[in-house]
Amino acid sequence: MWASKWRQGMRGPTALLFAALMLALPLAGCFSNPESFVEEEMQAHWLPDVEERSELFYQTDDVYSHVSINGSHNISAVQSIFVDVPEITLSDGGAGVAGVAEVHLGLWLPEMEGCDFSLETVPEECQVPIIAEIGPYYDDGDSDALTPAGRLGAFLIENYVPHGFGVAQVSVFGTGESNHCMDLMGHDEQYGIDAAVEWLGSQGWSNGAVGVIGKSYDGSTPWNAAAAGSEYLKTIVPMSGLIGVQELMWRNGSMEARGAIMHNGVYGTFGLDGDSEDLQNACEGYAEGMYAGIGAYLTGDDLSWMGSDYWQERFFLDRVIEEYNGSIYIIHGMQDWNVDPHMAFPTHNIMLDAGFDVKGLYGQWGHDYPDRESGHSGLSSGRGGEAYPFTLRWDWADDLLEWFNYYLYDEGIQPRLIAEVQDNMGGWRVEEQYPPIDTQWADFSLGEGGCELQSGGANIGAFSTTILQCPTFENDTRITGMPTIHIESRIGFTATSGHLFVEMLRASDDMHLGHAVMDLRFHAGGKQGQSLTPGSTVIAKMQFFAMDVFIEAGDGVKLVITQTGEDYVPSAVSLQAVTISLDESSIFSMSSSMRSCDDLFMPPMMTGSYPMCPEESE
Repeated sequence: MWASKWRQGMRGPTALLFAALMLALPLAGCFSNPESFVEEEMQAHWLPDVEERSELFYQTDDVYSHVSINGSHNISAVQSIFVDVPEITLSDGGAGVAGVAEVHLGLWLPEMEGCDFSLETVPEECQVPIIAEIGPYYDDGDSDALTPAGRLGAFLIENYVPHGFGVAQVSVFGTGESNHCMDLMGHDEQYGIDAAVEWLGSQGWSNGAVGVIGKSYDGSTPWNAAAAGSEYLKTIVPMSGLIGVQELMWRNGSMEARGAIMHNGVYGTFGLDGDSEDLQNACEGYAEGMYAGIGAYLTGDDLSWMGSDYWQERFFLDRVIEEYNGSIYIIHGMQDWNVDPHMAFPTHNIMLDAGFDVKGLYGQWGHDYPDRESGHSGLSSGRGGEAYPFTLRWDWADDLLEWFNYYLYDEGIQPRLIAEVQDNMGGWRVEEQYPPIDTQWADFSLGEGGCELQSGGANIGAFSTTILQCPTFENDTRITGMPTIHIESRIGFTATSGHLFVEMLRASDDMHLGHAVMDLRFHAGGKQGQSLTPGSTVIAKMQFFAMDVFIEAGDGVKLVITQTGEDYVPSAVSLQAVTISLDESSIFSMSSSMRSCDDLFMPPMMTGSYPMCPEESE
């Protein structure tokens, strides 16, 4: 282990920098106080600011990125650990009836000279933090928890254990070797996650700092962990994660096709593998999953009116704000239509306003990691294709190392709390927050002088399409954040709701830019819809999913209005045609930010210039 009389327990880049400085000191006779010199240098950023990384070179012959400075420790053999979860009791069913509930994890620790992790009391200089990936996939469509997982575990183990971090792969209840039932992000699952975090943070070899990271379902467990408020949880890195289950599956009352069956039809099967523990799926969450999805499809709301707390249990953000005391690094693909970007926006700014340390990395990739070429290269036009290969962030492993060093080891200077955002043409820039703080708004009516009718009409039925051409932009325009469209809409005379889908296209070539969707019972927003009288008229206050798109001067946008699109399913009470007003009562509000090529930076391993900035980007 690297150590010195000036700074005990230095690891990673700071340790290697220290070693280099120590070699140089005998030649540096001008330093009257080597101790203060070294301490000062320890506080310097070893990783350049993101705007200065274009000339850095990284290993690119693997499926994921690698840190630029290798750690000095070997990786220990994996340990198989079962952690008791005493919060699960008889009333929860499942393992609460059969016996002790427990979660299973695989644990990798660094091999550090002079450190014996088997001792009950471990010297402070030997104590290490833990990075945990927690999810349902170990031994369910993937490797078991004792094998480095290709999706993220191998990346974490290979890059960070040599730098003095431990890595844990944890199975949520009802999956892998964890018992009890598959609770789909409910309170039972949170108890299991929290038990794992508490165990990892309280061991003799632990420095008491745990970080939770992952993508998709594994990117939702960081939010679930934070909602429990463990004192040991110091940072979370949710990638394409859910702030709430219903919040993802329903958008303005409109359900994704998988929404009604997400618990029992999709993830519930993970808990059924033909062994004696299958009976433990007889638990509260699994039973509620039988009706909660179908009930929410029929009503579009959270079923609280019938006394159900199924969906409230599975909303994390409010409890994170109340209980969590750590940092947040949100990573999300702007073209992720598996876990839609509204999980990250306006969450980023909400957490900033709540006083958290927040960083964001928002590239034009899909449901993917920032450094996976196989996924990025397959993106189609309008769905991230134009931004490739600038989407690839080979500096991501270094970026995380800087983050973990500071928030788990308390080493180095605090990383910049910024949002790194990429537009649809590939350009990266830094924002203080996202959507940007200086967003400007321009209103266009859906009628003469605004976005004018190009084809179709006011009647939006199951097979009709209405296309509106908006005014041409005189200057280069960057649409940022979440534009809105408020449409005066009349539902059918025998219907109790209606359904609208609006797609924004680039006018010159019909390239997809963004979309919005709404069940008209939710015309005013919120989670609880309003019962509508047949034939009634409402103002549908629709918000587009977050976008960051560049439109050249002389081009513009089209709005295509249909009954539904993407994978959204109109509710059972909204199948009739909707009549919309194509006049000044309906308004498209476009959000934009003034940015130029001077505001853009090139990521590492990229040369040349961005398409919209010929010979100007560095």
